[in-house]
Amino acid sequence: MAGNSTAHKGTFSSVNVPFAFRDLVHARLCGVLLFCCALFIPAGAASQWLDDTTAEALTRKGIDHIYNLQFEEAVSEFNQVVAAHPDHPAGHFFLAAVEWWRILIDIENTSRDEGFIDLLDRVIELCDRRLDRDERDVAALFFKGGALGFQGRLHGNREDWIKAASSGRSALPIVQETYALAPENNDVLFGIGLYNYYAAVVPEKYPFVKPLMLFFPSGDKTKGVSQLRRAAEGARYADTEASYFLLQILYNFEKDYLPALRIAERLHKSYPNNPLFHRYVGRTLAALGRWDLAGVTFGEILRVSDSGKTGYGTVVEREACYYLGVVEMQEGNLDSALACFYRCDELSRGIGSGFGPGYMSMANLKIGMIYDLQGKRELALRQYEKVLGMEDYQSSHELAKQYSRNPYDRS
Repeated sequence: MAGNSTAHKGTFSSVNVPFAFRDLVHARLCGVLLFCCALFIPAGAASQWLDDTTAEALTRKGIDHIYNLQFEEAVSEFNQVVAAHPDHPAGHFFLAAVEWWRILIDIENTSRDEGFIDLLDRVIELCDRRLDRDERDVAALFFKGGALGFQGRLHGNREDWIKAASSGRSALPIVQETYALAPENNDVLFGIGLYNYYAAVVPEKYPFVKPLMLFFPSGDKTKGVSQLRRAAEGARYADTEASYFLLQILYNFEKDYLPALRIAERLHKSYPNNPLFHRYVGRTLAALGRWDLAGVTFGEILRVSDSGKTGYGTVVEREACYYLGVVEMQEGNLDSALACFYRCDELSRGIGSGFGPGYMSMANLKIGMIYDLQGKRELALRQYEKVLGMEDYQSSHELAKQYSRNPYDRS
C-alpha cells in the first residue's frame, strides 16, 4: 500500500493505494505464519545430498527457469534429475515447485490444485521411505518439511485454515530438526528467518492470531530480518526466494521502501518475465512518491498485459489501471484518470471477491473525488454511496462519508 495516511484534502500522494498480493493480506497472514517455516527450505538440498554435480547444475538452471516463468524448460531440467535419481525427493519436489508458480500467477484458477497436492504427496512418500531407514536423513527432513510447507501455503490461499494449520504444525518440528543439523546453511536459514519474522510480527498486527501461537515458539523480528538478509545474499539456491520474501516484508510491514525498490529492481532485471517482481518495482516507486517512474513502469505492465504474456492477466491489468489512474490524477489529467479507474472497476467485477477487493472500493472512491474536482457533485455523491456498499478498505467508508459531507478539494 503506497502511502498510509488517510488521504487528507490537498495530497494525492497520501491517498491509499491497495496492493493485491494474496499471501499477505488480512486474515491470510494466519496461513503465512502457519506454513512459512517450511517454504523453500529444501532449495539447497539437491546439491548437498544428491552428490551429483550434473544434478546440481540442472537444479540451478531449473530454478532460474521457474522464476522467469519458463515452465516447460524447468520441467525438462527437473525431469532429468528425476530420471537420474528416481528415489530421491529432490527432482520431484522441484517439479511441484513449477506447479506452484503456475498456480501463483493464476491464483483464481483451482484446476491445478489437485495435481500439485499429488506431486507433494509423492515427495512426502519418498521422504518417509528414507526416514524409515534413517530418521536423521537430512535430505528427507528438508524435502518433507518443504512439501508440507507448500501444502500449507496452498491451503492458506484457498482459505482452508484447518488444513493449513495442520501442515504448519507438522512442518515446524521437521524444520527445527534440520536447522539443528545444519545451522550454518544459508538455505536452511531462509526458512528459520521467515518463521522468526512472521511469528513476531503477525500476532502484533493481528491479535486474533495470538491463541494459535500457543502451539508455536515465539519469534524475533530483528533476528528474522537479519537471517533473511543473510539468506538473500548467501544462499546457494534459496537466494531468490529469500530476496522475494524480504522484499514483501520491507514493503508491506516495515515500510522501508528504498531497499525494497532495490531488491525489486534486481529481481526484475534477473527475471524479466516474472510479473510479481515487475509489479513490485511499480509499487515501491509509487510508495516513494516517484509517480513519473511509477507511471512508466505500470504503463509497461499494462502493455505487456494487453499482449497476453504468461502471468500478466486480469489481476495484473487491474492493478496497473489503478496505479495509472493515481498517476494521471497526480498530474491533473482527470479524464484520463477516470478512464483508468473505470477500467479498474470493470476488471474488479470479473475477479473473485477474495482477490484484492480493495481495488474496487478505492477506484470508486477516486471516481467520486474526481467528480468533485470537476464540479459534478451529484455524480460524486452517487459514487460515495456506492463505496459505502462495498468492502471497507483502508478507511474507504470513512473517506466516502467525509466527502459526502464536504466535497473533495485538493487545494
